[in-house]
Amino acid sequence: MDNKKGLFITFEGADGCGKTTQINLLKEYLENKNYEIITTLEPGGSDIGKKLRQILLHHDGFVSPRAEMFMYLADRAQHIDTVIKNNVEKNKIVLCDRHIDSTVAYQGYGRGEDIEQINLLNEIATGGYKPDLTFVFDVDSEIAQKRVGNVKDRLESEGLEFHRKIRQGYLELAKKYPNRIKVINSNKTIEEVFEQVKKIIDEIL
Repeated sequence: MDNKKGLFITFEGADGCGKTTQINLLKEYLENKNYEIITTLEPGGSDIGKKLRQILLHHDGFVSPRAEMFMYLADRAQHIDTVIKNNVEKNKIVLCDRHIDSTVAYQGYGRGEDIEQINLLNEIATGGYKPDLTFVFDVDSEIAQKRVGNVKDRLESEGLEFHRKIRQGYLELAKKYPNRIKVINSNKTIEEVFEQVKKIIDEIL
């Protein structure tokens, strides 16, 4: 167990895919193996990010799609520079709930913003710093919407068609970056989903 190297692992998927539950399970699993774990999220993983998260998820007026995208990017730049890089360099494993692929899936595929531009802006926001591994939790859009329940934030409240586009976006990304992105079938039970996660993590570690 010596020579532990830091890792940056991101968790992606449409709202209701169950990724937050899986982050908590993986944190416990890895801590039992004596790894140092940091869990964080986007938006909201830094002090500035917490304020941006409040606007992004709960602002009740119109938010321009471009303004929405730039707030996510500002949150990401601060997050990389103050939380993620520092901890990975200290040989910790950082588990992050949403990152660059969310912006491509939600603002690109979901909102119809230019994906090439988003890729460029993501590159600027992160300084080219990339996750070592990304899990995409893939679930039928109808099931995901039921799991979210009746109390929804601004993005969860978008219609079924919007969430179908996001799901498609994630699957396209997984085809494009097969070495980094691993798709997990999340229509199954929590335990069955976690078995898939563990198998991939054990191979990497």
